[in-house]
Amino acid sequence: MPAVTDHRTVTTKTARKAIQACFNAKRPVFLWGPPGIGKSELVASITRDMGGHMIDLRLGQMDPTDIRGIPFYNKDTGKMDWAPPMDLPDAELASQYPIIVLFMDELNGAPPAVQSAAYQLVLDRRVGKYCLPDNVVMVAAGNRESDKGVTYRMPTPLANRFVHLEVRPDFAAWQEWAVMNDVSEDVIGYLSVAKQDLHDFDPKSSSRSFATPRSWVFVDELIKQDLDDATLTDLIAGTIGEGLAVKFMAHRKIAGKLPKAEDVLSGKVTDLEIKEPSAMYSLVVSMCYELRDAVREKKVSDEQFHKMADHFFGYMMKNFETEITVMGARIALTQYDLPLKPAKIKNFDEFYKRFGKYILNA
Repeated sequence: MPAVTDHRTVTTKTARKAIQACFNAKRPVFLWGPPGIGKSELVASITRDMGGHMIDLRLGQMDPTDIRGIPFYNKDTGKMDWAPPMDLPDAELASQYPIIVLFMDELNGAPPAVQSAAYQLVLDRRVGKYCLPDNVVMVAAGNRESDKGVTYRMPTPLANRFVHLEVRPDFAAWQEWAVMNDVSEDVIGYLSVAKQDLHDFDPKSSSRSFATPRSWVFVDELIKQDLDDATLTDLIAGTIGEGLAVKFMAHRKIAGKLPKAEDVLSGKVTDLEIKEPSAMYSLVVSMCYELRDAVREKKVSDEQFHKMADHFFGYMMKNFETEITVMGARIALTQYDLPLKPAKIKNFDEFYKRFGKYILNA
């Protein structure tokens, strides 16, 4: 369930379209939201997709001179002049990319003096003699006052210059991102059932660790190392909290008893004895990864690939509930856009007859 808020909220997926529209209009955007939901990664991803370059300014760690520059004596004019900061893009850098994204993170966490220095840059696209190149767009981000982080009230004229978007955590949007970025099938499988555990940040809690999309990525990095269960549990508890760590490790223990994805896709395994939903989600994601890698790395011939795909659809129809089956097909057909030829897949007609309408609606 999304957090209760007095403001209209958007997911990272819908925010992407809105941010791109603001870029086209050269309107500065301010992204609000709790910590760890991927605001900076969202901006970085949009920048990459547009072939641009992002400059990340952490305003909460800066002094006013980091934006305004420092004064120096200009011997040619006999007057005081200003040396612009190196962090801001010059014309030479701007000429190398179709777009430069100036990302001002922690803007409302910066002291008033730093916000004042940023004021002219946002309002007038210039500071002193320095002017932003035409292809520079601006995005700022910060936590809400209710998140209990270090924040300062933003001056009203500065706030009025931004288009404000409040981003909320959303499992569907995160899952799409996760399967495109090789997040462990164990993490995706667990959260596919326990969606509420994707983000359990409570600003009133005294807990040092809590679950966010960002901290689940940390969990993903930890479980990909060769660690014993006791050490891994300690580290995961220190990442997402003890309660969730125990639940997640129990899920991994069950998921570890499932057949290997390659054995299912080769046709060696056709049955499924363990019916734990989170484990089944893990298995279907693992099969999708295996199919994708077979194409990406050209591990098999076209004929072998379609035999794997045939086993994929047949196994899901035989052993999985509709929701899990539809998720697997959506990842393979829509997100990975695998080169599947229905005529070469024996089980495809039956699959489409039973589940086609769900895939189209998804």
